[in-house]
Amino acid sequence: MNLQAEQEKVVTGAGVPAHEQVYRTLREQILFGELEPGQPVTIQGLTEQLAAGMTPVREALRRLIAEGALEFMGNRRICVPVLNASAVSELTVARKALEPELARMAVAKATPARIATLRDTDRRLDRAIARGDVRGYLEENYRFHAELNAMAEAPILTTLVEGLWLRFGPSLRVVCGLFGTRNLPDMHKDLLIALERGDSAAAARAMEGDVVQGMSQIGAGLGESIDTA
Repeated sequence: MNLQAEQEKVVTGAGVPAHEQVYRTLREQILFGELEPGQPVTIQGLTEQLAAGMTPVREALRRLIAEGALEFMGNRRICVPVLNASAVSELTVARKALEPELARMAVAKATPARIATLRDTDRRLDRAIARGDVRGYLEENYRFHAELNAMAEAPILTTLVEGLWLRFGPSLRVVCGLFGTRNLPDMHKDLLIALERGDSAAAARAMEGDVVQGMSQIGAGLGESIDTA
């Protein structure tokens, strides 16, 4: 084994292998729009930016391409996908099929402590909106949905949803830049009320409304009318 391979095998921070750390960092950059739609990425550029070896960077890129978060364009070109109206419509259909069901399932697993955690996240989200903190909005909005999905205890459905969020995350960041955080509605309050009442049908309706609102905003940012029926 050569020196580079030895170094790339070293685990970093809390026992996380180097390739996993690079993957998580890149995934977060895509999810929260630090890498913009259409932006090219290169192995060399990422090794310099992340101070990482080529092997973990290649592995991270391979995983993210497989998840649809990055797109291989041929001739060794990799970039963040640019969504068109058709892609947004497909993502809307997929989210409407999965996320309301996760919300419905979460009701059966909800506890006062879990609901309180969600409510705290929603308060932080509201504060980010009030101060126009785009990154804070994106992080807390994602955290709210991730916490709700985790409550459902349905790992297969949750993994599918995580993949969808990776695909529209960069475009959501663009929409925040166009419209500002104050113009990004959600139905989190309705979801919280449904959880507290144990009303699974209301939770599913609120999540479907939340999905439609969010994806319609992304479509508007693309200058397209998206079919959300």
